[in-house]
Amino acid sequence: MKNEKVIKKRSFFFLILFLFLTSLLSIKTLKKVNPQDIRITGSELFSQNDVVKNSSLNFPIRLIFVETNLLEKELKQNLSLKNVSVNRELFPFGLKVHINSRIPIAHGEKVLNDEIFLGFIDKDGIFINRQNVDEKNLNKLTIQVFGWKEKFKKILSEIFIAIENYELEIIKITFSSDGFLTVEEKDLKTIFLGFKPNLINYQLQIINNLKNEFKKNSFSEKIENIDLINPDKPKIKVFKP
Repeated sequence: MKNEKVIKKRSFFFLILFLFLTSLLSIKTLKKVNPQDIRITGSELFSQNDVVKNSSLNFPIRLIFVETNLLEKELKQNLSLKNVSVNRELFPFGLKVHINSRIPIAHGEKVLNDEIFLGFIDKDGIFINRQNVDEKNLNKLTIQVFGWKEKFKKILSEIFIAIENYELEIIKITFSSDGFLTVEEKDLKTIFLGFKPNLINYQLQIINNLKNEFKKNSFSEKIENIDLINPDKPKIKVFKP
């Protein structure tokens, strides 16, 4: 009998504790999140205000109503982030926003609605607005990209991979308004690549082969430009003596 009473008391105690904690959690989830309740990790570049301004959510907002997937998508898009995760937290109360920033490897310029925007490009070919970049080490960037558009991301990524894998020193990448691609290589000068992005890897291999070949006899000093629009029939224009 004594043991039964002890068990009943314990059961009653745990029931009360469970109800108390459940009630506390319910109250916490209904509490409103203010900007100061946002904790940012992974980057010192962004502030609580950046999160609020780049979200369609109206702060203050009850914690239970925060759509974390929507907030992640909006922040990733609007702040040019590589990745972002948002978690609701009760202790400490608020939102935890973990940010992975993109690392710029080139200066970039894009034209949108006849307006020019200056920024940077990362290895995936993504354009990053100037205000979303940590300015450390930007003076080391040697590549310039002109005429960036969303549809050129893949071809830019292929060029950056080639620069890393080959001994190419491409210093300028230019897309015309209609998408004609031209690059400038330190030794080979201006190289016309044209409109066919599916040929880019083949064209880059040829550029690398030409550079290695011309290195042996200093022929690159005589080059004015190279036409690789048809990579099977390269045309090399040299300076007239």
